[in-house]
Amino acid sequence: MEARLFGPDAPLVFLLGQTASGKGAAARALAARVPLEVLSVDSMKVYRGMDVGTAKPTPEERRSVPHHLIDVAEPWERWNVARFVSEAGRARAAVAARGRLPLLVGGTGLYVRALMVGIFEGPPVDAAVRGALEARVAAGELSALHAELAACDPATAARLHPNDAKRIVRALEVWRATGRALSSFQVQPAAPRAGSVLLVGLRWTPDSLDRRIHERVERMFTQGLVEEVRGLLADPRGLGREAAQALGYREVVEHLHGVRPLPETVALVAQRTRRFARRQMTWFRSFPDVHWLDLSSGDTAASVAARIEAVLAAPNS
Repeated sequence: MEARLFGPDAPLVFLLGQTASGKGAAARALAARVPLEVLSVDSMKVYRGMDVGTAKPTPEERRSVPHHLIDVAEPWERWNVARFVSEAGRARAAVAARGRLPLLVGGTGLYVRALMVGIFEGPPVDAAVRGALEARVAAGELSALHAELAACDPATAARLHPNDAKRIVRALEVWRATGRALSSFQVQPAAPRAGSVLLVGLRWTPDSLDRRIHERVERMFTQGLVEEVRGLLADPRGLGREAAQALGYREVVEHLHGVRPLPETVALVAQRTRRFARRQMTWFRSFPDVHWLDLSSGDTAASVAARIEAVLAAPNS
């Protein structure tokens, strides 16, 4: 294994993949071949108690291979990319100091980019403006807010999902506070310094990934996703704004409130997960020089790990 991958000056090493691509299993199999610890790059695995719906590694898996940035926040807490970058920096330094590879594993594209090139801070928060916008979201006016954003900042509106309340509110807040579109503040981030980042990606054909997503969603419900959500809602502190938007959780909350029956809920979660996976790949395509590994039904976690190891061992990787 290349010595340059270890120590405080080593590049950031990412294992990327869409949801249900098998990146977690591959990373744990790789740990049998390479001295590493996993740093989760996932915006929802940070929440304690949200286990089934985020497909967290089991306690046994976490005992066999150290994992970081999992269960570091309560579901009622606010979590953001700045906090993630801070925690990830500390975890990565600690793993590197132990002479092991901090392998960044995940699918949250925003977090990957933030680690690679830094964070776009933007104008400061205007609490009064944000409060008024959030009150409108609570009143069921999210569609109207998205339409307003399309009128004043069409570039940002086109990029955001119409249900992405958090970012729609932020974009409108910037417009009302500054008179400028959020997109006018954002510039293309600089490319990471050559040699400072190594990205390996797992890639399935769309049909194969869709089948894997369907199997994962079915498994989550069989393993008790509804019961998990019911338990989270029983806590008087409830779910914070970020956690409540987690894929699968929002739909189950609606089911428990009588919005739709369970079979329709399962189908909706699968449908939205497929769409989410497509958006993940859009993020990944924007990253430079990803070493893509195309997978098929014959691949196992062990065989994928061997292919990842070969990429890491290549002198020009």
